[in-house]
Amino acid sequence: MDISKIESIIRENGYEDFRWLSGVDVAVCQWPRFKCMFGCSTYGKKGTCPPSVPSIEECRKFFNEYEQIAVIHIRGKLDNPEDRKEWSRKTNINLLKLEKAAFLSGHPKAFLLFMDECRICDECPGNRIECKNLHLSRPCPEALGVDVFSTVRKLGYPIEVLTDYQQEMNRYSFLMIE
Repeated sequence: MDISKIESIIRENGYEDFRWLSGVDVAVCQWPRFKCMFGCSTYGKKGTCPPSVPSIEECRKFFNEYEQIAVIHIRGKLDNPEDRKEWSRKTNINLLKLEKAAFLSGHPKAFLLFMDECRICDECPGNRIECKNLHLSRPCPEALGVDVFSTVRKLGYPIEVLTDYQQEMNRYSFLMIE
């Protein structure tokens, strides 16, 4: 695989901070799924979130099929907490360009995991069958059971639990390649 071509694609789309990881090094655990179930207001309301996603074991197998995953670090600081949804939507739409470009450059397994829950549509029907944008919607790593904290720390990236909206966010998207 020509890593430099993928790196050029990532940079051309405005993302300078990324590192490579193998799928076997992605920590897939049950606890992120429980956090979704018992702490997220969108649990069961989106077709890209639990329970509309594969089991933890299927997710482990999925990640193990990839030797090359670009973990893209996205920083954000918003003055108004209400701006997060629109910021996430725009960022996720922009990230989709990476998947498309990687696919068109000869990487048929290219698949992107959003840096936040799918926010492509203003209103989500809550399931994949009724999704109005199946070709655009993607899960975030946490929906697939990824312990993003321990996974990105392996790469030396910063990540902390934020205690207020004045703090800078460190978000991560995964571009699965080969």
